[in-house]
Parts: sequence; structure tokens; C-alpha cells
Amino acid sequence: MRFLRTNRKKDTNVEKLLNSLTKQLQGLLALWLPELAAVDWWDRYVLNTLSYMQRQQAEQRGITQLSGLDLAALLRVLDQNWFDLVNHAKLPKEARNWLKETQNIRNRWAHLPSGGLDDETHYRDLDTIERLQQALGVNADTLKELRQHKQSLLEKLTGATAQPGNQLQISNMSDEFRLGAVVRLKAQPATSGAIIAHLPGESEDRFQVFHDGAVTTYYASQIELATVHPARISVVPETLHAALSALQLRHPSTSQLYSLFASRINFVPYQFRPVLKLIQADRPRLLIADEVGVGKTIEAGLILKELQARRELRSVLVICPKPLVAERKWLEEMKRFDEQFVHLDGPAIRYCIEETHLDGVWPQQYSRAILPYSLLDETLLMGNEQGRKKQRGLLDLDPPPAFDLVIVDEAHHIRNTDTWAYRNVRYFCDNAEAVVLLSATPIQLGDNDLYTLLHLLRPDVLPSRQAFEQMSEPNPHINAAIESARAARPGWQSSTRAAIELAVATPWGRGVLAANPVLQEVTDELDADGSNAESRLALIRKLEELYTFSPLINRTRRRDIGNFTTRKPETVSVAFTSEQGALHADLIGLIARILARRHGDQNLMFMLTTVRRQVASCVFGLSPFLAAILHRHLSQIELSEASDDESPDDIGGERK
Repeated sequence: MRFLRTNRKKDTNVEKLLNSLTKQLQGLLALWLPELAAVDWWDRYVLNTLSYMQRQQAEQRGITQLSGLDLAALLRVLDQNWFDLVNHAKLPKEARNWLKETQNIRNRWAHLPSGGLDDETHYRDLDTIERLQQALGVNADTLKELRQHKQSLLEKLTGATAQPGNQLQISNMSDEFRLGAVVRLKAQPATSGAIIAHLPGESEDRFQVFHDGAVTTYYASQIELATVHPARISVVPETLHAALSALQLRHPSTSQLYSLFASRINFVPYQFRPVLKLIQADRPRLLIADEVGVGKTIEAGLILKELQARRELRSVLVICPKPLVAERKWLEEMKRFDEQFVHLDGPAIRYCIEETHLDGVWPQQYSRAILPYSLLDETLLMGNEQGRKKQRGLLDLDPPPAFDLVIVDEAHHIRNTDTWAYRNVRYFCDNAEAVVLLSATPIQLGDNDLYTLLHLLRPDVLPSRQAFEQMSEPNPHINAAIESARAARPGWQSSTRAAIELAVATPWGRGVLAANPVLQEVTDELDADGSNAESRLALIRKLEELYTFSPLINRTRRRDIGNFTTRKPETVSVAFTSEQGALHADLIGLIARILARRHGDQNLMFMLTTVRRQVASCVFGLSPFLAAILHRHLSQIELSEASDDESPDDIGGERK
């Protein structure tokens, strides 16, 4: 293969080195790949890893051996099969970076500019190729030839020749800093490079150092040998703790919480997982899909306080079912975080829309607001014509109200995209800076429902159903790997590894999972002794990080946190007042007569349980529930009793 075009300036030494690297890769891959799969290794580890153009060329030319592939194809085969070969061939992990850079080098030298490459880039490319070859374990003669080329190039960069004058200049240098010595900056120890020139001075000598693709001049007092080890300093634990605290304050990061004790709640570690996941995400948007009783409301409050500690939160909107408004659940819970919220009713939301239309901003007195689903109707979004006076809707506002944080509780209520509730919630989310969806059931819903919620949350990541299906394809295999690790049956490491390989074999796995460093950590831990329960638990947590939707969803199960959330129900009998008893008896009697007329006496008492459940669950929610029944939802009560698909909240949640 010709790496350099005939009309461009060529470097025969580099071309020779790249040709040598091609032959080395052909030999090594021909040795390693058949050992991974003796039967179908060519299709599985070669053809399936090539790009579309590379595979098409290989099939057209009838190439069936590695010797027929060029360097670009060989580097891609090695890169795509890295996680299989790194353990099989005992390759160092850092070699993946050199492999990636070598792919860029090959492309750079295959498309040289008219004037060729500068010497600094040339030297850096040779250094990268040398590191990759050392990792692959090539023979010493090949490395010797490459190093000679590097030395000649270094002499060219420094301008040093065999002339006596230059030899005298080198001999006058101090023993500490010689040409070619690797030094680092005292002020930035992470920055290191090689000395390529010595510039004597009257007061202090200067040195030219090649690092980060450029040559920079430093005084001798600014640099030190990279092999210098600073003297160890012994400190007491209190001093170390103070130093670490000061470092954290000076350099805040996404791994630290600023509002750890900013609320009146008990410290429960797992409830801080959603906060950390949200602040580490590229966009502050998260679906909290914890099981019932884990504490999703508290987790939302912790997120609110953490975002407020990092920047000013001027406006927060909570959207929840109407019974939670009647029970004042969110109002009371937010008081534990020293946050004062107000409930929005019909007149209040219309006032907010009018004020936003006039002033361009949401009214300050409703900057912390709780909005029930029952108000999310067509009129709220589209407005309404009332004679000559138009009642404006959200779509009439320009600019739209932009909340700093929108919290949507019981988000499964908006899983149907054809409802006005979904359209209103999407309007608020599209114009919000941060969004948190809360639901105890999305993982158990159909794929279409989960797609609806994630598309609402991150339309930029999941723009279409096709993208969702492609992204979710590795998840069943990852779940199988997690279940295998949880069960810990004999041979569980092998079954877990097999499930991971199936996940990586998917199109999304080859393109995304294969480049995830967590995958390499999982592979390493599977090779280690898995008898330790703590190490196996750490492995399971890393496997959960491989879920393709892990950055978007937080899922905490009660079985993972012990008995902390175990509910112990206790029946408390409360007698009706005389008025309540009379109303209850009349109500049950009325509905019983209606149902008996429609269905006879068969299963009559069973069909009355919905009303009884509502009375026992929330007396405050009985009034809107009855209004919904009388207007249009009697048939839904019958269906809910037959399938248990709807709850009283669902039935009464559509009416304003």
C-alpha cells in the first residue's frame, strides 16, 4: 500500500516505518484473532469491524486474509477488538490512546500537505509509533531502527552536528540538563518534554524544550528532571484533612455536594445518587425511576437545594396530581428544605399568563409554584375566545416562561402523547433549564412509554423511535450480565462475560460501549477473584453504569438498600361524623342503584370498591373524584374494577 501520494513530499523513512507497522499488525492479528474464535474469526472479528467502504473493498477484491488489508483497516480491526485482545494478549491499558493517535498519524501521512510536515510533528508521530510498538511487543531491531530515526530528527531540531564548536557547547552544559533529557516544569509538573537546545546566558542559562507539539524556551530555574522525586513530607491526619478541604473549596467539582446539610432531613446516602448524577450530566435533566417508598420527593428536594447552592434558582415549578395538591404533600415536604411554595388554581394560572404577557417574566409571587395535572387542558395551552375578549394561553406568550427547574411528579400520567397534559408538560420542559421527572413505574411500562418520557426529557439524545431502539439494544444483555452477577452461581463470571460480549456485539455496543472505560474495568474485575461479595457488588454497580440510558435514569430498588424502606402498615379506624356518614351512605346507595340498573346485582359490592378506596385514601380528593364520576367517568370506574388499570387519580385527573 502507498501511504503518500506521488505529488506530495515524501519521507521514505516514515513510509518504511509505516509499512513495517503494517506487517507487524498483520502478523500479530493473524496470531491473536483465530485464538479468540477458531471457526468464524474472519467474519466476526475482521469483516464486522471494518467500515462500510473498507468492507465493500475487501469483498470486491476477494480479500480473505489479513495480509490483504492496508494499515488503516488493520488499525481499525485492532481498535474495534481492543477489549477482547487486551486481556488475551496482555496489552497495557494506556496503549489504547497510542492506537487512536496512530490512526490519526496514518491519516495525516496519507494526505500530506504540499510542503510536508514540520519536524516537531514528525518527531511526535515517531514517538507515538514507538510507544505503540513497544506495547505490542515488536522485536528489538525494529525499535532500534525507529529510535535511530528519532535521534537524527532530534539532532536536526537542535541544530547539533559533529562540528567541534557544537561539541564544545554540549560539553559545557551542566550534567543535569543535557540534550535529549526529559524535564518537567516546576510550576506544572504534569507538563514534560525533551530538551532540544541549550542557550547560554550571563546570569542564567536557558533551554528550549519540546512539549505539546511546540518548542518553548525556559530558564534553568523553571525546569527539573522528570525523574526527580520530591522529598516525602509527613503530616498528621488533621493537616491532611484541612489541605483536602482547602483544595475542594478552591477547585469545586461535580463530585462534591455544596448543600449536603442544607435541609432538615436524615442523611440517607442512596438519596444523594440522583443529585450527583444530575450535576455530572451534560444537561441537568433526569428521570428518577425509584421504586415506591424510596423517597423520590426528598431526592427532588435535594436536587433543588444543590442547584440553588451552585447558582440562583429564580423560579421552580412542580407539576403533580391534584390529590397531592389537596393533601398539601409537596407544600409540606418543601418546608423541610426551607422552600415556600404556593398552589396554582384556575384564576392564579390565568393571572400568571396575563402578567407574563405584559411584563415578559413570570410573576415573582408565584416563582415557587405547584400546578396540578387537572389544569393542564386545551385552554391553558391554546387559550380561549370569550366573545371579544381573548383568554391567552401558554403558546401566546413571547418570550415563553422559562423556569430554572421543572419537577414533574407521577410522570407516567403523561405517557400518552395525545393528551393535553403531555403537551402542556412538554411546553414547560422545553423552556426549562433543568428538568426532573419522578415516577415509580416507567421501567415496568412498555418500551413506547419509556421512549415517550425519555424523548420528552432529552429530545436531542433520542430524536426518534429508531434512535431509541438502537440505543436500547444492548440493555437486555447488560441486564442478563447483572442478573448473573447477582445470582453468583458456579461459573457466573463466564456467563457474565458472555452477556457483555453480546452487548458489545450490537451496533450501539461496537460504536459506543466498546469505547467506554468502564467496560475495561468490568473486564478486569471479571478476571480477578470474584468470591469477595464487596468486589462483586462493585462489579454490579459498574455493570449498571453500562446501561445505555444510565445517564438519563436513576433507578433505586428497595432490595438494594435493605430494610430501610420496608413499610409496616397499621390500620387506624376513624369514625365518620354524622354528616359524613349520611353522605357516604347516600353516595354508596346512589352508585349501587346505577350499577345495579346497568349490570344487575352480580358483583355489585366488588364494583363499589373504587369509591370506598377513595374515601379511605383521601377524603379531600373525594369531591373532585365525584364530580368526574357524575360528568363522564362512570364507565371508567367499571373498567378499572375489571382491569385495575386506572387509579382514582387517573380518573379524576383530566377535569379542570
